[in-house]
Amino acid sequence: MRRPSLAGNGLKRLLYGPANSRRRYVTDADIESARKYCLAQLHKSDYDAHLVRRFVPPPVQDAYAALRMLNLELVRLPELVSNPTIGALRFKFWQESIDNTFAGRPPREPICILLHKVLLELEERAGAAKKQSVKFWVSRLVRTRGKHMDNRPFASLESLEDYAESTYSTMMYATLALMPVRSTHLDHLASHIGKACGIVAVLRGIPVLASPAQPVVTPSGAEAPSTREPSLLLPLDVMAEQGVKEEEVFREGPNAQGLQDAVFKVATRANDHLITAREMLRRLKDGDDAGHEFEHQGEVEHVYEHNEQQHDVPMEIHRSFGAFLEAIPAGQFLESLEKVNFDPFAVKSSGWRLPWRIWQALSKQQL
Repeated sequence: MRRPSLAGNGLKRLLYGPANSRRRYVTDADIESARKYCLAQLHKSDYDAHLVRRFVPPPVQDAYAALRMLNLELVRLPELVSNPTIGALRFKFWQESIDNTFAGRPPREPICILLHKVLLELEERAGAAKKQSVKFWVSRLVRTRGKHMDNRPFASLESLEDYAESTYSTMMYATLALMPVRSTHLDHLASHIGKACGIVAVLRGIPVLASPAQPVVTPSGAEAPSTREPSLLLPLDVMAEQGVKEEEVFREGPNAQGLQDAVFKVATRANDHLITAREMLRRLKDGDDAGHEFEHQGEVEHVYEHNEQQHDVPMEIHRSFGAFLEAIPAGQFLESLEKVNFDPFAVKSSGWRLPWRIWQALSKQQL
């Protein structure tokens, strides 16, 4: 009997080893269904990622979709569980699912099926060792989301930056590792852009998290009451400095005392990271150094061999530039926020301008 074909003839040996030695369980139809699910969810709930995915290098478009969909799943998980114990079990499920996926045993989850497919492609292109770097970053994303599932405010602006480094910068590191590209300069650039994106994500979430929770739509289409309490994730040191009280924000929204001043200070830090990334990009494309040290160099997965720092950096930027387009939606949000005097409740959708600006940025290779 004819068995279903799999994704790419070159992947068959990696999936199943010698003929008839292992049972087939991931088909072309499985992968296509997983891809459609992830793309539909991104289009609905993370439109920026939906747009950027079109412009990342084709070999990692599925990888990018799987990573962003995993992030989306983890972000909205707290609203879908009734208590912290169940939430912790769900995060444990995702960590075990990731472990099994990297071990070649993906569960029947669209994210895992799509990630499994791209890991096989990576192994075929670059060898099995590259998977360990990707696993480190993906596991760090899951752990960090688990630690922040209760929507606690950040103690300081620096702790917010650490969170952004361990989430949005980490997704960018994973994307680069899946290409695979390994370079201290590109990781450095990804760090600044990711920190800006993570801070922007917190600012964008203020109107949602500080408002009364809406009913949750379950996978079956039914509505269930949300157990989420209103929260405000602005750093506590910034709120104290500007006299912001959580209860006032929950009651009065944008009219709460000091809110717009606090948002301004946090947004300024995100903008500083984008300015730094743009200056770095200009210098690196001109063949110069980054202009300052990479603060995370020497940490796990940021230890580089000598030959990994001697690559043709302008060429690698050209090759991987799509991964850095995350900076465009973040920058446009900050511009929109400034136009409404840093009232996060008043920021409107950028509409057609965002895809146009992303395309321009890619064409000119400028952020």
